[in-house]
Amino acid sequence: MSLETVKELLRKHRLVEGMVHSQSQPRKEVVETLVHRQHLAALEDLIGRLSANEIGNILEALPDEDALLLWTIIPEDRENDILWEVSDSLREKLAGSREPNFRESQISAFSLVNGKLQQLEIVTRKNREGVKPIWIDLLNASPAQRAYVGDHFRLKLPDPGDAVDLEVSTRFHVEENEDIHLRANFLLDKEGQSRSVPVAFILHEGILFSLRNEELPVFRLQRRRVRTRIGYVSDCFDLLLDLFGADVEYSADSLEDIYKTLNKVGRKVLSENMPDSEASGVLANIGEEEDLNGRIRSNILDTQRAITFLMQIRVLSQNQLNDAKQILKNIDSLNSHTAFLFDKINFLIDATIGFVNINQNKRINQLTFFGVVFMPINIIAGIGGMSEFSMMTHSVPWPVAYGSFIVAMVLLGWGVFVALKHYEAKALKEGKDRFR
Repeated sequence: MSLETVKELLRKHRLVEGMVHSQSQPRKEVVETLVHRQHLAALEDLIGRLSANEIGNILEALPDEDALLLWTIIPEDRENDILWEVSDSLREKLAGSREPNFRESQISAFSLVNGKLQQLEIVTRKNREGVKPIWIDLLNASPAQRAYVGDHFRLKLPDPGDAVDLEVSTRFHVEENEDIHLRANFLLDKEGQSRSVPVAFILHEGILFSLRNEELPVFRLQRRRVRTRIGYVSDCFDLLLDLFGADVEYSADSLEDIYKTLNKVGRKVLSENMPDSEASGVLANIGEEEDLNGRIRSNILDTQRAITFLMQIRVLSQNQLNDAKQILKNIDSLNSHTAFLFDKINFLIDATIGFVNINQNKRINQLTFFGVVFMPINIIAGIGGMSEFSMMTHSVPWPVAYGSFIVAMVLLGWGVFVALKHYEAKALKEGKDRFR
């Protein structure tokens, strides 16, 4: 549909442009300029709503002349992404010898040099010549970029976002060519926006490929470590285990933050008085921490399955097996800690709801209290409104009669109020004595 729209706009543009050129008008240049801008504005609006892949397909389907015209109106900041989506022959026609570049931090490659990982500069497609890395990290790479890197290393790189709906049996498997595929969720804990980010791993011919669509603190930490520590890793399996270990550490830090938040909430919940307005905020905070705690538990269990899978397929060295067992021990300790936090969260929720019920009971008690106070007054007022009262007081001036009646009602109400207060204080004292 978009291709047909582009073709139609280009056809109208050339048709009107030809008609204006063939006519002799004193203001022909002005009309030509207005028509030219009108159609180009429509094309620019359409292109702004299309993805780079869709624009690349349209350019491939257009004749060279139309493709060149369409290329001139593509915003400069989108040209690089679109160049990844077109063939080499069309790329040369549109941009000459220009090569599409990887965006900053989009692809990071590391090679092992003298026991230390050294980051390789891969900015353009030509930079990959002669590169022999042990780790290639792709961040938010487009399908064309993944295909290009995969073709160079003779494998297919998947979209990490597709890992969400896969079953566990297909998330961890070994291909016929002995490539190892793993898919795991890593924690991204931002303020009030924590979530799980799927990451795809492929171990191919001694190279670890990691693919993700969002930046993660664990990967930033790992890149810093491998660049500064000598002998930190020896192969791609060390890198993978270190990433899983760093994720467990990051999860542990997040659990500590949850514990601190729950302590603050607990002090507020266990205070003597907590109004309903604060209770709603407390419940919202507890809900956020419960969601984060559950996400951490799910992620570390996911990591546990991935490490167990690596141990089962017998690809780890003895030192790596020891590291894997240590990570599993750390995961077991975190599992018990998450269970403790779940119990604490449930207690705080119950306590908060209990305070809400207590406040509700107080309001109901106040309504009952005033109902009891005014009940005898209502009875006397009903009697005072009867015709018999007028007959009984016909010899008494009505201001005196009704004034005395009002005073009697006030005294009766005050007496009932004092009696109830005395009974309430006595019951409260007996309750305190009972608990001593």
